Amino acid sequence: MSNTPETVVETRNLTKIYRDFWGRQKVRALKALDLQVHKGEVFGLLGPNGSGKTTTIKLLLGLLFPTGGDILMLGKPASDVSKNARIGYLPEESYLYRFLNAEETLDFYGRLFSLSGAVRRQRVAQLISMVGLESAKKRQLREYSKGMARRIGLAQALINDPDLILLDEPTSGLDPIGTRNMKDLILDLKKQGKTIIMSSHLLADVQDVCDRIGILYQGELKELGRVDDLLKVSDEFEVRTANLSEESKQKILRVIEEDKNAKLLYSGNPSTTLEDLFLRIIEESEARPGKRIRGGGA
Repeated sequence: MSNTPETVVETRNLTKIYRDFWGRQKVRALKALDLQVHKGEVFGLLGPNGSGKTTTIKLLLGLLFPTGGDILMLGKPASDVSKNARIGYLPEESYLYRFLNAEETLDFYGRLFSLSGAVRRQRVAQLISMVGLESAKKRQLREYSKGMARRIGLAQALINDPDLILLDEPTSGLDPIGTRNMKDLILDLKKQGKTIIMSSHLLADVQDVCDRIGILYQGELKELGRVDDLLKVSDEFEVRTANLSEESKQKILRVIEEDKNAKLLYSGNPSTTLEDLFLRIIEESEARPGKRIRGGGA
């Protein structure tokens, strides 16, 4: 049996040029993109604003036509609309009907996929629970916060139980708690065997959830690979311990000093991330209301 991963999305020499009224080249949004996304992985398209991420997503969905090159989605050309039944899409801005509530919104999109009434009711309840909106399922979407709107947008993208999910800036505008919730939802979808492509310019979000990334800049693919491989610093060695005695610490430092080629870059206590600190304080504050959490200096 072959160990080669199944390819869900493939682009070959994909190019997109925007032209003005006279047909003259105005912007080369994407240049000769060669890409493969494998089944069951979270693939990140990373780059600054204007690098071609959203253009790539829209080309994959068939919302834009390429100037050149080929796209295969789930074994079919991007222009084949039959593939859309197996795809979910969360745009950067979800334009949902503001006067519908969460249940009505998901039921509406379920009807667009011709789901039966029984299946719609099951999927609506399941998705509302998954995105944590049970307490707000009867409220109109116009009353939703940005984070709640992103969660119902994700639920809408999943109503057809898609095999492939495309997320355009999924954490855009979210606070740290909303961002963490969205990343946890993405990881849960991966555990279910879904293939996910997400575009973002937020480096920490991509690092936390993606297996592989492609870095775009000015429409060109500049780097491609596994996140852990790309971030590995090969000429440095790191050891982390807990409850090490002062005597042992000094022994380790002396060993380093005795190695003529070694250079001590840092010694001391490791630091956490600001995101982890923020979330820990929120969790502890909810567990112990009224008590001030002090983790360090004033």
